[in-house]
Amino acid sequence: MLMLENLWNVIENEIQNSHNINMLNQIKIKYLGKNGVFNNYMKNLKSFSFEEKKKFSTIINKVKKKTIFSINIKTTELSKIILKKRVEKEKIDISLPGRYVKNGSIHPINHSIKFIKNFFYTLGFQSINGLEIEDEYHNFNALNIPKNHPARDNHDTFWFDENRLLRTQTSNMQIRIMKSNKPPMRFIFPGKVYRNDYDSTHTPMFHQVEGLIVEKNINFSHLKWIIYNFIFNFFNKKISLRFRPSYFPFTTPSSEVDIMIDSKKWLEILGCGMVHPLVLKNVNIDAKIYSACAFGLGVERITMLRYGISDIRSFFENDLRFIEQFKHI
Repeated sequence: MLMLENLWNVIENEIQNSHNINMLNQIKIKYLGKNGVFNNYMKNLKSFSFEEKKKFSTIINKVKKKTIFSINIKTTELSKIILKKRVEKEKIDISLPGRYVKNGSIHPINHSIKFIKNFFYTLGFQSINGLEIEDEYHNFNALNIPKNHPARDNHDTFWFDENRLLRTQTSNMQIRIMKSNKPPMRFIFPGKVYRNDYDSTHTPMFHQVEGLIVEKNINFSHLKWIIYNFIFNFFNKKISLRFRPSYFPFTTPSSEVDIMIDSKKWLEILGCGMVHPLVLKNVNIDAKIYSACAFGLGVERITMLRYGISDIRSFFENDLRFIEQFKHI
């Protein structure tokens, strides 16, 4: 206990000479820890008399409080020094020129698909994605496409084997949805389709949006109203269009829709018609009770017309100069 009177001087000196938090923590453990100096002093008081215990315990507690207070003060000082060094290291020179960050943009195809979805949502349609690897039944047979149809040939379709292929149209989803749902129903099916063709107006992969309505008393006039309103909204203006009689195996009557472009020429942009009764029969829908209409449009085609793009391959060549033109659409 003879050293007790000089203990504070030793502790104070050690605290003042500590230059970092680790050194300060070691001092804290040394004196204030479970096996530290102060606890050992208190254990040794057991053999002392009552008066001595009272005297020395008072001194020990006094020195202990001063030690705790001094360590806290030193911890605050060292923390400020650390923070100051960190601030100096990380401070920003506001006179330096800023770094230019290039903002990305939505691909024009994705933008068009989003626009189409939003338009048809307002008419009560649901949007469903579908299988891109399809079987012969859903891609051809159930759609009333005969075995000898040229669309089944290798020069037009990518076949994996005798049954599996990359779908050539999103109409495959019409069959799957009508098989698994009961009328009434309104769906659109956006997605990728694949055909063995490549030039300035065709690519092996492109995007279609198929639309389907199955309800009682649906007729061709409803289909025309939908298409007129969609075209006017998509091009943001009233544009000349016509319905031209055509043939599709899965619709009757069938029509192709043409619009008048700036060169004063008619250009086909989509096909549509009333779903063939045989197609409804294939999915167990009674054609005497329900009627259905469908339409299909190529997203690339109408996007090219909307933005004046002459070559469909521009969408897929990953040229940033092309994509950057659509930042503000």
